Amino acid sequence: MAVQKILINQFLQLAALHPVLDVRSPGEYLHAHIPGAYSLPLFTDEERKVVGTAYKQQSRKKAIKIGLDYFGIKMRSMVEEVEAMLIDLRSLAKKQLSTNNDQPTNNIILVHCWRGGMRSAGVAWLLDLYGFKVFTLSGGYKMYRQWARSQFDTSWPLTILGGYTGSGKTLVLQELERTGQSIIDLEGLANHKGSAFGALGEKRQPTQEMFENLLAKKLHLFSETGTTYGGEIFIEDESQRIGALNIPDSFWKQMRRSRVLFLDIPFEERLSYLTEEYGIFGKEPMENAIIRIQKRLGGLETKMAINYLQENNHRECFRILLKYYDKYYEKGLAARETIPALIKKITCLEVETKSNIQKLMHEKITAP
Repeated sequence: MAVQKILINQFLQLAALHPVLDVRSPGEYLHAHIPGAYSLPLFTDEERKVVGTAYKQQSRKKAIKIGLDYFGIKMRSMVEEVEAMLIDLRSLAKKQLSTNNDQPTNNIILVHCWRGGMRSAGVAWLLDLYGFKVFTLSGGYKMYRQWARSQFDTSWPLTILGGYTGSGKTLVLQELERTGQSIIDLEGLANHKGSAFGALGEKRQPTQEMFENLLAKKLHLFSETGTTYGGEIFIEDESQRIGALNIPDSFWKQMRRSRVLFLDIPFEERLSYLTEEYGIFGKEPMENAIIRIQKRLGGLETKMAINYLQENNHRECFRILLKYYDKYYEKGLAARETIPALIKKITCLEVETKSNIQKLMHEKITAP
């Protein structure tokens, strides 16, 4: 068998069925990678540095010889690691009792490095020699990044789910997905709820590059499988920044031009929901979050909110914060008010996911 170098679109089609091996260094992989790819580094971070220095300061041949010293002692372990990975994948497929005919072929492997150069060529050669059917990505991970960024420039049929803070928009999105609708949970991809308090209870945020890769993959799934009801994708209304991350500019501008289905829920109902949602967190992280917005919140309101927090009066603490976030959200909504037809307000009596979805699905049919 011969190693085949393929273009990005064919690579992604095969990646839906077969394992992808990222042979870049651990540091490169941790920074960002193709979602779902396995890390099989040819070099450690330090070894990569040594080889790269030799390439720049001495010669290509000298770098290759040093690389072979590192590669030679790893050959057997790398082959065995790939074998073990495939055994695990087959075992998982059996447990899932899948009847899908498109199951991973036992010996097909996809390999890539940074630019589709010597690292992927070396590992591909080894795995091909052993008996695997190997495909490498032309242009490597760098080509994947170009493809990922291009997804944000594509026109997508977005419907924005709006509503003031505490409207339970994420819960509505999750329920919509369970009922077969196409959704993108940006806050889920970003591991952040979007406010100064958004990191509470969440895992560490991915890098900006990894966030973009995850979003690109989600969008690509829609282009491959098609969207469902009405050919639309539901996505929560967000500011461009989610914690430390930014929604890609061209995609965010699409969001701002898309129609908004606005869940209009009374203040006290949203306050009750937030009190229950955030009241479980300790005083210190909550106080730190309040301090982060003190310049915009104002000195008096900051002091009052912290005092209520220290007295365990979460409801009055959150009342101050919710008034602030309602004003902040109104500013973002006002940017669309010059095109009133984009916004469809849906009156909801409480934060109750199923009933609100019923109203949303009924009202959206008449939305512009």
